[in-house]
Amino acid sequence: MPPNLRNVPVPARRAVQVLALALSAAFAPGALAAGGAGADSAATAPRSDSLAARRTGALRLFVDCPECDQDFIRKEITFVDHVRDRLTADIHALVTDLDTGANGSEVTVTFMGRGPCEGISDTLRFVTGASDTDDMIRRRLVQVLKLGLVRFAARTPLAERIAVSYSEPAAAPRPVVDRWNKWVFTTSLNGWFNGQSSTRTINTWGSLSARRVAENTKVSLSLNESYYENRFDLGGGQHLVSISRSRSANSQFVQGFGEHWSAAAWASAYSSTYSNTELDWGVGPALEFNLFPYSQSTRRQLRFDYYMTYHRAIYERETIFLKMRESLWREGLEVVVDAKEPWGSTEISVEGAHYMHDLKKNRLTTSGSVSLRIVEGLSVKVSGNASRVRDQLSLPAQGATLEEILLQRRQLATQYQYYVSVGLSYTFGSIYNNIVNARFGS
Repeated sequence: MPPNLRNVPVPARRAVQVLALALSAAFAPGALAAGGAGADSAATAPRSDSLAARRTGALRLFVDCPECDQDFIRKEITFVDHVRDRLTADIHALVTDLDTGANGSEVTVTFMGRGPCEGISDTLRFVTGASDTDDMIRRRLVQVLKLGLVRFAARTPLAERIAVSYSEPAAAPRPVVDRWNKWVFTTSLNGWFNGQSSTRTINTWGSLSARRVAENTKVSLSLNESYYENRFDLGGGQHLVSISRSRSANSQFVQGFGEHWSAAAWASAYSSTYSNTELDWGVGPALEFNLFPYSQSTRRQLRFDYYMTYHRAIYERETIFLKMRESLWREGLEVVVDAKEPWGSTEISVEGAHYMHDLKKNRLTTSGSVSLRIVEGLSVKVSGNASRVRDQLSLPAQGATLEEILLQRRQLATQYQYYVSVGLSYTFGSIYNNIVNARFGS
């Protein structure tokens, strides 16, 4: 007990302690403050299971962001009760993002009121940089969440205990000069090595890309190469070596026309031992219509993409159609649905394409994922891909050897391809999750 309270009568001492507790809650670092000052001390402040009971009128918040640092959010935003399901929340904060031209993200936070907050909504955005650390990003997110919660909390009894502060900038910002003129370059080189006395595996791959993204235009260039080698010791001085290589180059130019239309021109080239292709290069135009405005792309998209391509293909081995090289025209249409809503999220695409010289040489592919919150605590997620294949023009006439089949080094004839993943989860118990305990991990 502090020395200056030792001689105070017990009733008065308790009154002083209660007053001190109230003042510490009002001015704690976790209280709402622009810029998130004092976040480190808030992380170590003692918490109690009875905190919600002492804060009569606290709103219940559901932060819809599975990949966010939920523990950090709970530590930093202490003037709400954090719940684990949107159906029990007064405020549903939906966090979505899209890549920016500088390899960062534009993060959109949509606040949707429920129950006593029905009819109140808001949308805030912030942009992260490619070099931003995870800690920098999560602090920006917490700051935006606090700002967005002001209009909701202002209608509750907790309003009188919330303070908003402003930090004056040290100096006027200087004009930004972009010496790269919006170009962003990315390079990577990766290797994976594994072995034992009788086997050895080498897998290396690398890429180099350049992008320039402006308001209505986008330019992208990329180079990729991969090498995969398996070596087996069969005994008696015999060895089996299997090698797979691939190289590709891609370029694309996109021009936007308003909020719904875009046009593109692209060129590509690739080679692959797996697909019996020594060189395949192609060029072509494409046209896109988005039913929703592009400004809503973080929340919803319904795109229709049409393309026409010209290909010149040179094969390593003679194909089943007795071709060593050929020129091809290909036409395709793809429909993409991408939505992130309070009930869950979905991303589904359906693509059909065929060769112009023979319409029977075609492929129909559907893929996507759906995540649904059925009822409180119950959610289901389904993802997959399925293709009807009728366009394998590069299959070698002599087929694949046993080693190539077992090691999946050659493409095999098929009429379909698919994969499906299904997941179901159910959570029940306390709806509140304000307490953070990181002992022995999360």
